[in-house]
Amino acid sequence: MKLKLCTLCLVVFTKTAFTQNIEPTKKPPNLSSKSFLERTEFKVAYSGSIFWNNGLNFGAEYVLKETIKTKNRRGEERSNTHQFLLNGNLGFTTNFSTSTDTGIFTNVGITWRRTNKKGKQFSIEFNPFGYYRSFLPETYEVNGNNVEKVFLPGRSYYAPSLSVGIGKQRPGKKITGRYFNINFMLRTPYNAGNLPTFNLQYGFRFNLKKKKRNEEIN
Repeated sequence: MKLKLCTLCLVVFTKTAFTQNIEPTKKPPNLSSKSFLERTEFKVAYSGSIFWNNGLNFGAEYVLKETIKTKNRRGEERSNTHQFLLNGNLGFTTNFSTSTDTGIFTNVGITWRRTNKKGKQFSIEFNPFGYYRSFLPETYEVNGNNVEKVFLPGRSYYAPSLSVGIGKQRPGKKITGRYFNINFMLRTPYNAGNLPTFNLQYGFRFNLKKKKRNEEIN
């Protein structure tokens, strides 16, 4: 009974301590009034492990939900923007020295991103729907008494991925931000098991929506 009472008091104290300076969430932006291009950012990045695997990654992000939360710290109001985004990616990677790990991949998932008032960002991207297609060097197979060249040799894999990253927002610019992600991808089935791979991504986001004339004047 004492343990339960202490646990309850601890929960109440923790909740009070961490929420006493948090103000009610501000009214979120009206996303329904924005066009598709205004809610969409495109991105391009280097993707690879630098030493043995290099490639490019192209993608797009569409804002599904956005909220603004404020809190007071040391008498100063701080606002953070929280977003949920639908994202899609298409990439290419290869080992230029040996050409033994060449492939293309695509995935779709959800990104959660937090942006503080200085434009610094932290994000987590989860892509449960992923596909990876590997391509092997010149390959031959024996068909009866003939040796034939295999057309586009390689294998296909289910490839979900998870990324954690940081970035910097550039409000009012065509290049709206830059980011650095650490990405984990799992290729399965790979031989008798799975193949986990890690790579780095460094790139830029941009928006294709033309600026309004009054925004350019400001």
